[in-house]
Amino acid sequence: MAKKDRTTDAARQKDREKWMARFQVRLAMQPGVDRAVVLQAVKDVTAHCADTGEQPREAFGDPDAYAVRTAARLVPADRAARARRHNVVVDAIDSVRKRAGDVAGL
Repeated sequence: MAKKDRTTDAARQKDREKWMARFQVRLAMQPGVDRAVVLQAVKDVTAHCADTGEQPREAFGDPDAYAVRTAARLVPADRAARARRHNVVVDAIDSVRKRAGDVAGL
């Protein structure tokens, strides 16, 4: 019986680690999210799970969707908008640079 408990605990731990890793990556990809936001969000999730004994998936659902909600909650709207505008400009410059390289045969 103890072996089954260890197997179950290991599976729960692996699921928790996978959820947290995906959440962190998806959160970091959101406009305006910096290291401080990711660290705060991870701290919040970890504390909640420690206090309640819940798994992150049980408490917060899909990590991708929760990352979007968390970014909306923790990142000021003006900073997120500025980051989105910046991303659009960078993408446009990269596109032009790529086309120029294609034309020049580089």
